[in-house]
Amino acid sequence: MGKHYINRANWLRAAVLGANDGILSTTSLVIGVAAAQTSRETVVLTALAGLVAGACSMAAGEYVSVSSQTDVENADLKREKNELETDPKGELEELTQIYVTRGLSEDLAQQVSTQLMQKNALETHAREELGINDTTTPHPLQAAAASALSFISGGLLPFLVAVCAPMKSMVLFQYGFAIVFLAVSGAITAHLGGCSWGKSILRICFWGTVAMCIAAVVGYIFGVKTGV
Repeated sequence: MGKHYINRANWLRAAVLGANDGILSTTSLVIGVAAAQTSRETVVLTALAGLVAGACSMAAGEYVSVSSQTDVENADLKREKNELETDPKGELEELTQIYVTRGLSEDLAQQVSTQLMQKNALETHAREELGINDTTTPHPLQAAAASALSFISGGLLPFLVAVCAPMKSMVLFQYGFAIVFLAVSGAITAHLGGCSWGKSILRICFWGTVAMCIAAVVGYIFGVKTGV
């Protein structure tokens, strides 16, 4: 039996998004501030503030997003339950046609539909008609916790660089370590998701570089204009 990864989709998406955002957001903030030629205290404080604010924002955003998805699914299930109670024949025909379009003959599709609806009609229609099942059902608290913790795990890395790296080369150190961190994150993501390592690493490193370059340019312009 082959190994599948779809059951990891919900928490993996939240965890990967959080970690990458933690790395990129914190690094971009530090690069932008460091490019303006400020003090180490300002750089470290910026990194810490970005880390805390980002973790809270990711958790809240993910919770609201997944909760909204859950509300939509629950509303669809409620409507489907009502339709099964008021028009069971119509729902049986609808399920039969779903199986017909997937390649079953009319008679076999009707037999399968009848047996499945006798066992658990709502679960069958939720899965086949709405695409809702236990594997894809979102969990708001799980997604929020995964986002916050992963953001912190990602954001801690550039924060430590901000504390330890020499100020004169802070921008280069932040960029260099960020690329390494993002590459590792991309490799882990590819491994957990069963995807291509090279494509995952290249994608995150490319867009990470774009984000950090923009932050550096903005910080440099700000520093020049204000004479910092």
